[in-house]
Amino acid sequence: MSNPATDRLIVALDVPNAIAGLELAKKLGDAVSFYKIGLGMLTGGGLALASELKQEHGKRIFLDMKLFDIGATVESAVRGLAQFDLDFLTVHGDPHVVRAAKEGAAGSNLKILGVTILTSLDRADLDASLIRAGDLPELVVARALNAFEAGADGVIASPQEAALIRAQPEAAGRLIVTPGVRPSGAALGDQKRVATPAEAIQNGADHVVVGRPIHQAPNPAEAARAIQSEMNTVAPTT
Repeated sequence: MSNPATDRLIVALDVPNAIAGLELAKKLGDAVSFYKIGLGMLTGGGLALASELKQEHGKRIFLDMKLFDIGATVESAVRGLAQFDLDFLTVHGDPHVVRAAKEGAAGSNLKILGVTILTSLDRADLDASLIRAGDLPELVVARALNAFEAGADGVIASPQEAALIRAQPEAAGRLIVTPGVRPSGAALGDQKRVATPAEAIQNGADHVVVGRPIHQAPNPAEAARAIQSEMNTVAPTT
């Protein structure tokens, strides 16, 4: 069940398997209403965990699969995933992928989010991948607009680019979900484009994704509530 007081925080269940994920969810209890389950958990019972948290515990679920394939394959995969009655699903923001995903999600409540550029990447990484020249924020905005035009319900973007995307007329009514969020004083880990949760919301994000700073905290529920309190001190940019 949706809980506006806590929904803005999405906790990444970046743990080895479904048993560990369920254990963490129990520790967090009512402090968290929205969870992200990613590709790393897929072989560890991730879909079963997603279904259990949704159906038995009333949590919202963001399935972070970052799908990328030919249209027919993406459509088929999304149609199968939509049967789990989940909330968000990521696909790469390429227009043909987004269009296929929207076809697969037709008739369900599953929101399709396009990945712009992964928050662990910088310009040197893009050069190595033969991605066209240009400032990274400019490319992120361009990919976001392409995804919106293809029908995406929202996009994934770093906190730094959230404000640029939110300022676009095409972003009205679309979701912006930001990973790369670290509470003040937390280690950066493998992220290169980061901000605090409050900064992300102020920049126009609807939801922020936080993993390690919560599940590695001595008291995960307390850590989650502290992040929510921080986010509630600022009004989102719409």
